Amino acid sequence: MTTLIVIAVALVAAALYLSWTAGRLDRLHTRIDASRAALDAQLLRRASVAQELATSGVLDPAASIVLYEAAHAARQAEEEQREVAESELSQALRVVFAEPEQVAEVRTAPGGEAATGELAQAVRRVPMARRFHNDAVGAARALRRHRKVRWFRLAGHAPFPLAFEMDDEPPAALADRP
Repeated sequence: MTTLIVIAVALVAAALYLSWTAGRLDRLHTRIDASRAALDAQLLRRASVAQELATSGVLDPAASIVLYEAAHAARQAEEEQREVAESELSQALRVVFAEPEQVAEVRTAPGGEAATGELAQAVRRVPMARRFHNDAVGAARALRRHRKVRWFRLAGHAPFPLAFEMDDEPPAALADRP
């Protein structure tokens, strides 16, 4: 009788532990979904501000075309091509705003101060949002690699989380703006 009680207690403890682990994994997947939505919002905001600035007429025509095409491609990219398109937008932003003089020239144009301020904020927020997302992905991946998660299929049918890898280095002239 004592042996049955010990076995029952061990089974209940194991079931509670597995249930807690499955709940933790579910919370991590929820965190990944939320951080991906925040990242998508920041990427969309950056592309929208860049596109608005490109069509405002404050940039020279060549820079406007380069920036507009990169921002449009980033907004219209399919999920498989999103990282590449966003990286290309980062590169276009670095090319267009490579010199502090270019930023100063844009700021002196009507509406330029607000536009460069909004772009500087958007450019600074993208790396933070990407870092939060990739941290959540890393935590979920680490938990999913444990044997207990694989053996008992605690992840269910959730897809294996993927990090969002892109070039998100901001232009030096915009990164230093307060």
